[in-house]
Amino acid sequence: MSRIGKKPIPIPDKTKISYKNKVFTVQGEKGTLTRTIHSSVDLKIEDKIVSVNIVANDRLTRSLQGLTRSLVANMINGVNKGFERVLEINGIGYRAELKGNSITLNLGYSHPVIFDLPDGVSAHLQKNNVIKLSSIDKELLGLTAASIRQLRPPEPYKGKGIKYAEERIQKKAGKTGAKQ
Repeated sequence: MSRIGKKPIPIPDKTKISYKNKVFTVQGEKGTLTRTIHSSVDLKIEDKIVSVNIVANDRLTRSLQGLTRSLVANMINGVNKGFERVLEINGIGYRAELKGNSITLNLGYSHPVIFDLPDGVSAHLQKNNVIKLSSIDKELLGLTAASIRQLRPPEPYKGKGIKYAEERIQKKAGKTGAKQ
């Protein structure tokens, strides 16, 4: 039984919603998002509230109810407020530079790494080592942030690499730290 899936989703003012042929579309101040809804669940829109209903009562359908509710809520929140993700670059000589729709990263390799941002994701640099990504699509934003982090994940001995701003790296003692 999904408790999250049963919660109704309020629709803010200035938000247009349409649901036809299992295609859910949200239009807000920041843009438009569209998603195909699984056939096991159905959306009910009435009185500025969206609710997710299940068609059958099996395990897959109950799990899809909570997933669909979260996806729809994120779409509504995204077109009204948007989402942000902050990445920090740590290391001597590690830096980023924004050129148009791509980010040039110097990450200690013999060459700079050029990362092209997908459509719908914008970046803003603070200093040379903080990248602030923003988008209305939470899924696309998370995939982009993970792809950038994967270029040089933080290592546990010195903490060099790209990490999320809220991420805490558990540091390890090196070879000399074990002797005592």
